[in-house]
Amino acid sequence: MSDYNAEDVRNIALVGHAGSGKTTLVEALLAATGVIPAPGSVARGTTVCDYDPLEKEHRHSLDIGITSFNAHGKHVNLLDTPGFPDFLGRSVSVLPAVETAAVVINAQAGIERITQRMMTVAKDRQLCRLIIVNKIDAEGVDLEGLTAEIRDTFGPECLPINLPANGGQEVVDCFFQLSDSPTDFSNVAEAHGRIIDQVVEVDEALMEIYLEQGQELQPDQLHDPFEKALREGHLIPICYISAETGAGIPELLEILVRLMPNPSEGNPPAFMKGEGASLTPVVIKPDPNLHVLAHVFKIINDPFRGKLGIFRIHQGRITPNSQLLIGDARKPIKVTHLYRLQGNEQVEVQEGVPGDILAIARVDDVHFDAVLHDSHDEDHHHLRSMECPVPLYGLAITPKKRGDEQKLTDALHKLEAEDPCFHVEHNASTNETVMRGLGELHMKVLLRRLSDQFHVEVDTRPPSIPYRETISAKAEGHHRHKKQTGGAGQFGEVFLRIEPLERGGGFEFVDAVVGGAIPNQFIPSVEKGVRQLLDEGAIAGFPLQDIRVTLYDGKFHPVDSKDIAFATAGRKAFIEAIDKARPVILEPIVKIRITAQNSAMGDLAGDLSGRRGRVLGSDATSMGQIVINGEVPLAELEGYESRLKSITGGEGTYSMELSHYEAVPPNIQKELQDAYQRNEAD
Repeated sequence: MSDYNAEDVRNIALVGHAGSGKTTLVEALLAATGVIPAPGSVARGTTVCDYDPLEKEHRHSLDIGITSFNAHGKHVNLLDTPGFPDFLGRSVSVLPAVETAAVVINAQAGIERITQRMMTVAKDRQLCRLIIVNKIDAEGVDLEGLTAEIRDTFGPECLPINLPANGGQEVVDCFFQLSDSPTDFSNVAEAHGRIIDQVVEVDEALMEIYLEQGQELQPDQLHDPFEKALREGHLIPICYISAETGAGIPELLEILVRLMPNPSEGNPPAFMKGEGASLTPVVIKPDPNLHVLAHVFKIINDPFRGKLGIFRIHQGRITPNSQLLIGDARKPIKVTHLYRLQGNEQVEVQEGVPGDILAIARVDDVHFDAVLHDSHDEDHHHLRSMECPVPLYGLAITPKKRGDEQKLTDALHKLEAEDPCFHVEHNASTNETVMRGLGELHMKVLLRRLSDQFHVEVDTRPPSIPYRETISAKAEGHHRHKKQTGGAGQFGEVFLRIEPLERGGGFEFVDAVVGGAIPNQFIPSVEKGVRQLLDEGAIAGFPLQDIRVTLYDGKFHPVDSKDIAFATAGRKAFIEAIDKARPVILEPIVKIRITAQNSAMGDLAGDLSGRRGRVLGSDATSMGQIVINGEVPLAELEGYESRLKSITGGEGTYSMELSHYEAVPPNIQKELQDAYQRNEAD
């Protein structure tokens, strides 16, 4: 039996920009609770969570680190996330496993891009949020100014729950134990009053006691409204620490175990049942006596234990020998071993209760975002999907050694299973295998893993741009397929119309045939013929999108009509319609974010303009840098990394994400069409 229950569990994800000190904070908390004898060092590569050789080399987290500790009778699961933009998908993917997102801010750097992004994502996920300001003892930091900036950026609901004192060497509690101790800014009474005022606003009865009777409220009285304020985003506490010196760590521990929500106090997980139009929300309760429901949020391919599925239990109880179903699979798997992760260590446990974050090993069918359950009643349950960034940065790869093709394919599939923002695609028209991620660093790390872990060496080159084709007008198409070969004939006649959809509309096939002009059994064949062209393209060999095809009439022969005849007729009628519908080629437009020194602004803006891009805005940072936001066609960014380094003297960085698709200029469309026609002729 577990020595704690669901009410004792706290699940917290540490998120924030690279360099904010998340991993060092984990070390401080583990040392303070006796899990490790002393804090490890990121610089020396001795931390619990950054155990991978690449993480030690880079001195930054590159993947999720999972650990836990017990404090004040509570069990706290900590998820340490990477802070580089290239690994944002890995950070986002853990949020369904927690009730609280603790956003760590570097007091020296202020509010950075990933800070803003994770605050927004956590809010959209309806997570409780806590802001942790780290490095408060650093020279020259303006904590009062940073606090004001936090409140201006994220709202007045961000309020200090403790305050730095003695030049950031210590922290004074402003909630549990009030004192007259001096602070570096504001004072205990003011901070306490603001917190109380914010909390009682969500509880009318408590507000009445507070206002009418003037009664001093105790922390225990405030617990339930405090949790409600956290759930509603009405309160975002700010606390101050120095993970390096340990200042504020005892105070933070108390906040985590006494104030952060347990699984029954946070907003319930967004479980849904069914698909499409039948999708309905499902209420999940953290009750160990109900059916099991657990969600897999991380996959690790362990060289010794095989595939490791890491999951959060939301309902029910899991033990070794439990029989679990994966999604809508009919055959259950048997849990042979159940593990708790402590960094790189896997500690076997005998029971998992709601709120627990555990792992099972050697289960090939388990996959990212899978729902584990023990009853067919939950076959079609799943969590609302996370909005992960779209991977755009691509490399075309081929194995250096002949005969390694299958080895490479297997390795890529394993890496793809681990990372929600790493995709592998094969372009049939160019015969390219392309791996796509979120940036250059993301690709470098994955290439190192191919080499070091899977022993596959590859050659890389820039990939073809993922252009798309669509139409800009309505049109109709018709084709009669008639073929007589000996005794067997083929006959099918199709009339269809096409029209453009909004960008991102995808593809729709509408059956509007009436009166049995085409028998029902041949309708799928027509759709199959149409869909054949979607991947192949019509004018330049790129996939078609944003089109609605309506099949409205046709003819058949009672003897000669066959599936192949209607598939052929559907395909050729579709080609005829596209030729009439003013087809256009679309190119991906990306949002680009460039960080560099102020003096480079003019050169960077000019370079972006020369790449058919445009500057949308810029922001100066407190570090003497400028952040440029813009849009630019992906096709124009080949070689941009080296150009950026040249302009900024190696100091500039950039990141990008897909914005939208738009039509290429006419001259570029002609070039792409001509090149396709030449290739077809060859």
